Amino acid sequence: MNAATDALPSPPRVTTRPDALPAWLIGELRSDHAGETGAVMIYRGILAVSRDAGVRHFSERHKATEQGHLDLLEALLPPAQRSRLLPIWRVAGWLTGAIPSLFGPRAVYATIDAVETFVDHHYQDQIDRLDAEAIHPDIRALLEHCRLEEVHHRDEARDLGDAPPGALLRFWAGLVGAGSKAAVSAARRI
Repeated sequence: MNAATDALPSPPRVTTRPDALPAWLIGELRSDHAGETGAVMIYRGILAVSRDAGVRHFSERHKATEQGHLDLLEALLPPAQRSRLLPIWRVAGWLTGAIPSLFGPRAVYATIDAVETFVDHHYQDQIDRLDAEAIHPDIRALLEHCRLEEVHHRDEARDLGDAPPGALLRFWAGLVGAGSKAAVSAARRI
């Protein structure tokens, strides 16, 4: 994939009714919805602060992809089953984008690398469980579609980062990863 072909083909159609989902999967989809909400806000935070043309172009394209993921999850997960902590995820996402934007492109790309590395593993864990239980192939295909686009975001951010991150950026990336993990844990339940 390249910038001109940023998105994969259209996502698969989900025909499973939300009331037919096991409780564990509802919790996972709740965390996915919260995560995609946060992802849209990360890019909004970047765009609110960064004046770098390359970062802005990167962020506009990827914000559109993340909004597409959010739209897919909103079509699947009824409002009553979404995280009640969405206002927190919106603020946290915006700050996760805005703060590194104050420090320049390298910090932005390191942040996106950290976030998308976490998201890749998060989606893969769900896909693996769906495979193990041999259930909901339509949801599995949707998650794989989203995962591959997230991997593309990670790989593009890595390519655009001009050097391996130093100690401060590695610390920030670790903080972003830990925050993502904590957010998923909370969103699964609340």
